Amino acid sequence: MAVKHNSKPAKKNIWKWLTVLGPGLTTGAADDDPSGIATYSQTGAQFGYGQLWTALYMLPFMTAVQEACARIGLVTGKGIAAVVKAHYSKPVLYGVVGLVVVANTINIGADIGAMAAAANLLIPMPFIVLTLLFTVTILLLEIFTSYRVYSKILKWLALALLSYPITVFITQQDWPTVLRATVVPHIEFSFAFLFIITGVFGTTITPYMFFWEASQEVEEIKENGHANGKAGVCWADIHNMRKDNAAGMIISEFTTWCILLVGATVLYKSGVKDIKTAADAAKALEPLVHSFPNAGFWAKLIFSVGIIGLGLLAVPVLSGSAAYAVAEAFDWKASLNLKLKKAHGFYSVITIATLIGLIINFVGIDPVKALIYTAVLNGVAAVPLLFLIIKISTDDKIMGEFKSGWLSKALLWFTFVVMGGAAVALFFTI
Repeated sequence: MAVKHNSKPAKKNIWKWLTVLGPGLTTGAADDDPSGIATYSQTGAQFGYGQLWTALYMLPFMTAVQEACARIGLVTGKGIAAVVKAHYSKPVLYGVVGLVVVANTINIGADIGAMAAAANLLIPMPFIVLTLLFTVTILLLEIFTSYRVYSKILKWLALALLSYPITVFITQQDWPTVLRATVVPHIEFSFAFLFIITGVFGTTITPYMFFWEASQEVEEIKENGHANGKAGVCWADIHNMRKDNAAGMIISEFTTWCILLVGATVLYKSGVKDIKTAADAAKALEPLVHSFPNAGFWAKLIFSVGIIGLGLLAVPVLSGSAAYAVAEAFDWKASLNLKLKKAHGFYSVITIATLIGLIINFVGIDPVKALIYTAVLNGVAAVPLLFLIIKISTDDKIMGEFKSGWLSKALLWFTFVVMGGAAVALFFTI
């Protein structure tokens, strides 16, 4: 007689694991935004396998930084700007808020431009008209739609990112060389190398993610009925947050590794070492559809869907994290789940940041180059913010028993030193 194996416990365990996924997974997905795709593609095209190792080595540091940010939000029940306001001087608060608002606004502009350039590969409309259409669409959806509903829709478009891992495994790879380049760091002391590696750091460990994940943990607390984080947080909550955060960061960095590798395998080897247009970047996906009639069109279609989907997902994260920071600094009501009439100031910041981002596209900056320069700017801006996150997460008075342990401290300080060193070295090579 055959014995029936009960699959319910296994399914229950899988479902239980999936239910802890939330802000960390969303933040990880938003990290591979148009700026990330452009920077990683340019890195692979320009240096081949030379910076492939960054995806592996950044994973523990990215995870540690985002874990600290999430833990701050979960334990204090406040976003980062609100914590800074409660424990630091006004100049520090305004400096932090100003830094994230400026960096995010420029990033918004670059992402909107990239979406328009990607759409232009398929739709013969003026670039400016497309930027206006995307801006209006984003603002209407962000202000009048629940972000949870909005993000669920857009995550299906973000599945276009799977095209990069698929392309990696259908193209011929020299796997021993690839694995060696992934594990063994390669460093060049040249402006070009330090410029792009600062961009890789900046689009991976980026300021808007710090504020976004902390604020989303606060939103989770409110949804679960806790008015104050400390009152309801226990070690089980911290462990669940860490699982969520680790899952999001692993998925994000695996995608980063695939984009770098596709850029090296397809673009660098075919002689495309400088991505000047969205069409150049789309060529990286041609091996995926090489057997299709008109493979170039299909590559552009997949690339465009990915860029547009991730842009529509990332721009609200960018404007939302800036709005959370400003609202917390001035004690305004702040939540993407609040209606417009209940959070005028919060949505005003979102609208103004997005519109200024739109205007940036009218000054004649190349949209693809703008993405890469934005990543470098984020790499520089992240350094002082990292220092502040270290100070908060290790503060006994703020974090209590949930302050950073020795491993978290070591990873956070090493991240600060490496990113600070890259930024300083970049300036010395100019």
